Amino acid sequence: MNPDHAPDTGELLRGVHPRLLPLDSITPEIAGSLRYARLVADGLVFAYALDRPTDVRLLTDQDVQRVGAEELGRAAYENLMRVPVTHEEIPVEGTVLHSLYGDSHFVGSQALYLAAAVQRVTGESLPQAGALVVMPSRHNLVYHPITDGTVVDAVNRLAAYALGAFEDGAGALSPRVHWWHRGGLTSLTVIDEATRSFSIQPPPQLLGLMKGLARLDRAGRLATRAAPGAPAPDLAQLACSTAELIAGLPQGPTPVPGSDLGGAFASAVAHAHACCATDPKAADIDTWDAWSTAVQLGAALFTGARSQECRLGEDLVRRLPDMPAAPPADARAWLDALYLAIVCWEGERVRRLCRVPLETLRQDDSVDGYVLHWIDTLQTYFSGHGSMDEVVEKLVATMKASGPEEVTHAPMEFVNGIDYQPIALFHRLVARDPEVFAKTLAEALAEHGAHWGDSTAPRARVALGPLAIASLAFDHGFPIPPDLPHLPLYLLNRERIETIPSP
Repeated sequence: MNPDHAPDTGELLRGVHPRLLPLDSITPEIAGSLRYARLVADGLVFAYALDRPTDVRLLTDQDVQRVGAEELGRAAYENLMRVPVTHEEIPVEGTVLHSLYGDSHFVGSQALYLAAAVQRVTGESLPQAGALVVMPSRHNLVYHPITDGTVVDAVNRLAAYALGAFEDGAGALSPRVHWWHRGGLTSLTVIDEATRSFSIQPPPQLLGLMKGLARLDRAGRLATRAAPGAPAPDLAQLACSTAELIAGLPQGPTPVPGSDLGGAFASAVAHAHACCATDPKAADIDTWDAWSTAVQLGAALFTGARSQECRLGEDLVRRLPDMPAAPPADARAWLDALYLAIVCWEGERVRRLCRVPLETLRQDDSVDGYVLHWIDTLQTYFSGHGSMDEVVEKLVATMKASGPEEVTHAPMEFVNGIDYQPIALFHRLVARDPEVFAKTLAEALAEHGAHWGDSTAPRARVALGPLAIASLAFDHGFPIPPDLPHLPLYLLNRERIETIPSP
């Protein structure tokens, strides 16, 4: 502590800032006058500091009492948010990191209020899942918003950067990777003091979220940042890729190493969606063939199939061989298969899919409970084995399980914008309320558009879940406007329905 004059209240309010300090910098000699200070994460202490032209000094308990903790905290936050910083995006292999840096001693301390700092500097909001962040020195922090599967690469990149910058930089603060979430910091770095070795151990909630994000990303279900002007997927290439995967499936009872019916189905779904970029009403026969093939492969993946032709264009036909029923533990792929069968009016395939054991799909550890409750609801509805009261009971369980307190594997932005929309529509369908259904459908399509923005990803073209439920509503006589975005008209109104080989 500097033994100079005690600052008055005005000076304290003008110059106070929140400050992060290494725990080992709080010596026993000064700890007694910093009883207000608190540990905010492993190895990091929060305190107040007074920024003056000639020095920076920690505030004592007496300083805090002189002003009052509430007023001092408010002034400290406002002063911290005025600290000048520079923002820079750092592309690294597999991901993008964001750096905030400057001459101030308090740049690293902005990690305490990361969402506000990011909003002020970049104009962007952090996702509800928060961000990974490192503060290797008092002059900088580097963060990565948790929005997609690149979070897995970001953890490793940030860990390497933090350790190197902590060891090399002036004003060292922390070598650890932290998870900023709901205003708090959680350390992911475990340090073995005996060997001085470092390891990354995310808490269970973050680990589940990372697993879910990686799975969603691989399936092309998340709107990731693309280069400006990125071209739409090449339809011919998607068709050829799907054809090659079908051709590689086992012909006969002996499995072929490397055969991938799940990969063929995912490729077919992408192809079907992408066709609607140039044919948004699904008026062309090639678009129908793409949707038909996706229906065939989805049903085959979960229920098996007899040998049948799959058409991917006028001159591109591949034979799907006899496939035994071997449903994988992939809950969202099952939903895709069911939605496709509903849209293409394949009642027998819908019934077969609804006989897939729920216990098999429960083995998918990348999804939240609401996804499995939703599957249970749909299986009960379409099987006809349960009463409508039972369907409603399961639907209510689905809705309750989709709240932010229950969801641990999917980002809430995705849950609210994509996954929950067919659930909300189904609620209005079983309530037999066409007017509210129409409003809910408009909201679902707006959410779909907001989620995908200007993305050229295949799934941006069609709101598959809402399309399936809207198709059911159309069958029940609900009036559906013919010009809604993301709902191919001739699939919705059944005018494009043609014969699909039986399962």
